[in-house]
Amino acid sequence: MKELTSIVKIITVEKKDILLSIFFGFLAGIAAVGLFGSSGYLISRAALVPPLYALTVLIAFLKLFGFARALGRYAERYFSHRATFTMLSNIRLAFYKKIEPHAPRLFQKYRSGDLLARIVGDVESLQNFFLRVYYPPVVMVVIFLATIVFTTIFSLSVALVLLVGLILTGFVIPFLFALRQRRIENRVREARGELSTDVTEFLYGFRDLKIYQQLEGKEEDLSASASTYIREQEREGKQRVYSQSVNTFATLIVSWVVTGLGAYLVGEGDLNGLFLAMLVMISLTVFENAAPMAVLPSHLDDSRRASKRLFTIVDEVSQDQGSERLTGNAPYGIEFNDITFQYDGEHRQSLKNVSIDLAPGTKTAVVGPSGSGKSTLMQLLLKVQQPTRGTVHMGGQPLDEIEEEQVWSNANVVLQDNHFFYGTVRDNLAIAKEELSDEEMKEALQKAQLDSFTLEDEVFERGENLSGGEKQRLAIARVLLRRERLWLLDEPTSSIDALTEEAIYQHLFEQAENDTLILISHRLTGLETMDQIIVMEQGLVVEKGTYKELMEKQGYFYQMKQIEKQVFG
Repeated sequence: MKELTSIVKIITVEKKDILLSIFFGFLAGIAAVGLFGSSGYLISRAALVPPLYALTVLIAFLKLFGFARALGRYAERYFSHRATFTMLSNIRLAFYKKIEPHAPRLFQKYRSGDLLARIVGDVESLQNFFLRVYYPPVVMVVIFLATIVFTTIFSLSVALVLLVGLILTGFVIPFLFALRQRRIENRVREARGELSTDVTEFLYGFRDLKIYQQLEGKEEDLSASASTYIREQEREGKQRVYSQSVNTFATLIVSWVVTGLGAYLVGEGDLNGLFLAMLVMISLTVFENAAPMAVLPSHLDDSRRASKRLFTIVDEVSQDQGSERLTGNAPYGIEFNDITFQYDGEHRQSLKNVSIDLAPGTKTAVVGPSGSGKSTLMQLLLKVQQPTRGTVHMGGQPLDEIEEEQVWSNANVVLQDNHFFYGTVRDNLAIAKEELSDEEMKEALQKAQLDSFTLEDEVFERGENLSGGEKQRLAIARVLLRRERLWLLDEPTSSIDALTEEAIYQHLFEQAENDTLILISHRLTGLETMDQIIVMEQGLVVEKGTYKELMEKQGYFYQMKQIEKQVFG
């Protein structure tokens, strides 16, 4: 039950609606018991041909119970559903607040289809927690206790039968079926996650599947996943119907027992025959409130697992993100002290005992072949990952003590893969900084060599209508608009031709003249102006120095430069 602690805390915020739901639910349930009990007594009483005024009073009570039941049921539905919708909104808000700081890490641990199934499907599953788990047993117990107390006035034996029926239909039968239902629902959730993953990959990879003529095979896999999910849903539905049927049959048996016991007590003279029909009608009606208990265990288990799947995402990706703010004046210096890093589940270390000192206001290039650990350094700086061993300092402060938002808000970042939103060029530039003018945006486009673009040009989802080079230049235009003092550039011009790259770097280095800049690149051209060049190979720093020093040394960097000259001329 500890998985539901977070959900219960969110639910109890809506105390007013919860109390109103319980009150009106009790009113509707007890009014129904009163309505049918009074009708049973009225039938028995009418058979003895009493005075008309006596029947009139009973009929008035029937109408009163009828109005109370209708009013109570409407109000109970209104307040319970209003509470549910508010709770769902609060759950989504609480969940997104928790995962938002860890968003960059999520896709390294979870497939997008599985994330979608959790964020959408599991949150929707929790809508049943209040309506099917939290609220019904409270109302049922209160109504049953009130009914049993009332029944003891006429017959203690019948009251005990109702109590046994409450235990049987409210707890014993649902618990027995819950054991089997749990196994079935686990398979349903697994099938749903698999289907969501297959659908997402099919949509994202449709073009490549079409090109390589593998579409038919992927469609068959998708169809198989859908069939499995449907089959498991059907099995789950049958199990729930079976549980409800057995529970209903048990309530009828209890009513038969009440009828037989009542007839025996009347024969023995221990019960007035006028009340027999009333007690039978009460037994038939009160067990309507036990019907939701047949599906409560399955909804409880479903809510428990949904809550666990949701909030374990946060538990697994969350790390100590720090709470301190950056102090001092920018630009900030950066120090890597004996950093070692290894991704979860990998035996290979991406970084091995890396120590780098970047003075404030200097320009540093990190070069090396693919897989040498260059981009991992960037992830550590952005706190997307935490070092396995060693420390990183920014502005003289330990990075693990600095709040993530502080790092991001003080940096101009271009990643290898940048996201673009559906909308216009203006919309995608406006996220760089608040209150940007059109003139500033146009100037940034010009510096990024996107003169042909207008601010009203359309950008498709994920920038599908842009080339690789246009995406990189648009990302560079965004960072030029931020005007922060720390530049973190990861292969910012890898898809741009040499002449355009040179023009962009000229504007970029002009703006970053007095700032701290880190450039990660596999290209070795244009590095002559760098204050320091870090050369990496297989997670190690193999060389560092200025361009002139490294060329004179004729070591690893010199050899890479000669190979580049031979390849590109």
